[in-house]
Amino acid sequence: MNHIRLLAFSSVLLLALGAAAQQNPASPEASATTAPDTHTPALTPVEQHLKMLSEKLGLSADQQAQARPILQQMHDGSQKLEDDSTLTPEQRHAAMHGLFTKADQQMRTFLTDPQKKTLDEMEAQMHSEHPGSPDASPAPSPQN
Repeated sequence: MNHIRLLAFSSVLLLALGAAAQQNPASPEASATTAPDTHTPALTPVEQHLKMLSEKLGLSADQQAQARPILQQMHDGSQKLEDDSTLTPEQRHAAMHGLFTKADQQMRTFLTDPQKKTLDEMEAQMHSEHPGSPDASPAPSPQN
């Protein structure tokens, strides 16, 4: 059952990172031509992911500070894996799974029980919206 929860968590994280990456311009030049100087700079994928989690889970400033390096490490690792053309899809998937397992474990150490429940609900909703995925069943609520 933890495996299902982990896959749900990784799906949430991947979609958040993917959405964040799509919202960011591909290069600084693109940013300069599409955004006037009066706008605030675009958030990095990690900052966008952190913002989304903060809004959904109600993270405190301290929790955000704890989550930022975890998300950065996960993002950097997943980007490195995506760029590694020597890996087979199965190897890449297994390595990504390891990254998400680690991030899930680290994040849950400082989340409150209500935040963990909300995260579980987000993961379950993500799977219900993507029924074709291999582990589309809802994630069970953890007992911790």
